[in-house]
Amino acid sequence: MNKFFSIVRGIGLRRGPQRLVGGVCGGIAAKLNVDVAYVRIGYLLFCLLPGPALLIYVVAWLLLPDQTGTIALESYLARRPQGRK
Repeated sequence: MNKFFSIVRGIGLRRGPQRLVGGVCGGIAAKLNVDVAYVRIGYLLFCLLPGPALLIYVVAWLLLPDQTGTIALESYLARRPQGRK
């Protein structure tokens, strides 16, 4: 799993400091160098279309590192007790 999270970090997309919910739109706006309001409006329009917009947002929140490089899913998996072998 460490290689997977290294690849995710290598993409260069981070959850942004301009957080309304999880910072995903802020991170995308920072990467694209556009105002976060445009990304949020685009996401809201995307939500009006039939499709898994909320699921995509949650997956992005779990996989994109925050400003310190911490990935939420990786932290959760590291804290989870290991099963017996």
